[in-house]
Amino acid sequence: MIAVRYVVPGLIVLAGVIALIVTGSLTGLEGLAMGIGVAGSILLLNVLYRVGVSGDVERDREAAARDYLDEHGHWPDEEPARPPR
Repeated sequence: MIAVRYVVPGLIVLAGVIALIVTGSLTGLEGLAMGIGVAGSILLLNVLYRVGVSGDVERDREAAARDYLDEHGHWPDEEPARPPR
């Protein structure tokens, strides 16, 4: 996954730099700008995906805590209630 997250955007920016060096004109500069834009969008999509996946983990933890509450009568991070005297 590291390759998709960081290597692919880096290669795209590198291709833009090569286009700028090879052509040495405004077209090469446009190629560099396009490469930076595409690489930035890939990085942003990866960040948004990871944020979405982290929400799934939080929901799973909440569901496990609710199952524990149903089974034991108290939340996992609380002390069990003492019986009345």
